[in-house]
Amino acid sequence: MSIPIWVTAMLATSTPVDDRDLQVTQPEQVVAASMLASPTVPLADPQTASLVATDEAAVVSAAPPPMEEPQDIVVTARSRNTANDPIAAINTESFKATQEVDRAFVGPLALAYKHSVPVPVRSGIRNFLYNLREPIVFVNFLLQHKAGKAAETLGRFVVNSTVGVGGLFDMAKRRPIHLPRRPNGFADTLGFYGVKPGPFLFLPLIGPTTLRDLVGDAVDRLVLPLGVGKPFNRAAFTLPVSVLGVLDRRAENDELFHQLHNGPTDPYVATRTFYLQRRQAEIDALHGKYHVVPLPPPPPLAAGANAKP
Repeated sequence: MSIPIWVTAMLATSTPVDDRDLQVTQPEQVVAASMLASPTVPLADPQTASLVATDEAAVVSAAPPPMEEPQDIVVTARSRNTANDPIAAINTESFKATQEVDRAFVGPLALAYKHSVPVPVRSGIRNFLYNLREPIVFVNFLLQHKAGKAAETLGRFVVNSTVGVGGLFDMAKRRPIHLPRRPNGFADTLGFYGVKPGPFLFLPLIGPTTLRDLVGDAVDRLVLPLGVGKPFNRAAFTLPVSVLGVLDRRAENDELFHQLHNGPTDPYVATRTFYLQRRQAEIDALHGKYHVVPLPPPPPLAAGANAKP
């Protein structure tokens, strides 16, 4: 579950960020339209002309008058927003405020981190954060009765915590072990058992989420502090880990961030749609249903962007 990119999902907690938590978070708004047509207008009955008898007993049939032109058929489309967003006005204001803070502070800081810290160091930090989540992933696979994936997750954690030097190197994904990392969390478990997302929320610091995901993330954040204790229940550890996680996720997803926030679609709607579609895809994947979440359209090119010097 989830620790979004800053504006899309920033987790200021002891639990490291998960790649799903690019919160922004994944695109065009999903809309279902029903076609409503007015009843067809019946054609007017032709009038029958009177028969005229001549001296020669000839019968002439008068031509019927022109038929009435059928009225225009008006077709309307009624949009139904599939997003459960009862407090959209409040969410929108929170989104705008978060954008402003990101534009002025978090975004530049994240990009400075990306450009100044060498790639191997940033990869090591990311691997370390992911490795801290493996016990949470393991527990939730057990709750979902997926013993095989739980065993693989446990194997990843053991290998990376030892051979991988505390998780700094993801040795488990390399050959011959080849155990891929799989995100999971208690919000996924709730969704797996049919709990609906509930209302969409865009919260300061956390970013896009739903009531179900918010509860699930809160449970995830309690696993290490309650199950292990020190240092996971100490601010001296959790604060720098959270800050590093936020900066790393924001930097690595800068392109997606700009697609969502600067594309042709309303940025709030794009963020909400992408987040809800991706979360639903993750829940469906736990049931063996896989589908691709479309990326948002890229921002339009600035005037003269393709002009040759």
